[in-house]
Amino acid sequence: MATIAFIGLGNMGGPMAGNLVKAGHKVTGFDLVPASRDAARAEGVAIAASAADSVKGADVVITMLPAGKHVVAVWSEVLPAVAKGTLMIDCSTVDVDSARQAHALAAKSALPSVDAPVSGGVGGAKAATLTFMAGGDAKAFAAAKPILEAMGKKIVHCGDAGAGQAAKICNNMILGISMIGVSEAFALAEKLGLSHQALFDVASTSSGQCWSLTSYCPVPGPVPASPANNDYKPGFAAALMLKDLRLSQDAAKASGAATPLGAHAAEIYEAFDKAGQGGVDFSGIIRYLRSLAH
Repeated sequence: MATIAFIGLGNMGGPMAGNLVKAGHKVTGFDLVPASRDAARAEGVAIAASAADSVKGADVVITMLPAGKHVVAVWSEVLPAVAKGTLMIDCSTVDVDSARQAHALAAKSALPSVDAPVSGGVGGAKAATLTFMAGGDAKAFAAAKPILEAMGKKIVHCGDAGAGQAAKICNNMILGISMIGVSEAFALAEKLGLSHQALFDVASTSSGQCWSLTSYCPVPGPVPASPANNDYKPGFAAALMLKDLRLSQDAAKASGAATPLGAHAAEIYEAFDKAGQGGVDFSGIIRYLRSLAH
């Protein structure tokens, strides 16, 4: 079993670190937020005094942080304290350029590195059913895979440095667009006098079928586990969806790709966030769409 440092013990990182403990690894973590440290400690994670202290003696260092600037800053801080041969894994969702900067920092210290953002939300983090999209060379990925398998059920090697982030950005652009589409359909069905269950029964077995409908239905009833049945308490907050859609649009501009639906989805989630709804689940976008009706 490995000795692992886990930096970033928030809503996602805390449960992920806890699952590493359950798998038999020795995990030392750090987070700036006292409540996050306390929650991780309750899961069996040892808490270090600082990020740099957490990596001492570690075979693997995992980061789960809010943005690319945080990843680059933390890796710059801890790498001088990291032992030779330590595997560096970043599970944050960040821009591709920042991911590649982190890989470059690790390369300067002759350390293997992987960018491995996740899909599956808080529920997947707790249940260890996340999907990991990994970027990095084949040797680094092979070393990371058994560690990631303790936290997820599907581990995909997407390519070289930054490819994991590229896959995550594209996937979540699909998700943001599709959730708006499903929500618009339910809002229209309501106006037409069609019940939620009737639309679900048809669309879930027809050409309208998609994950946003069958696993995360934005109206209460058809999918009992969806946040719609719990007043849209977030599994994946709207503000985080907005962050990912903005990343997709930054990537589209930088690469010259045309993503008109992605751009419009970002505008819709930005309006939802500005309306004070960034803390609700992203499927709560249906409430904003209803508010636009004449």
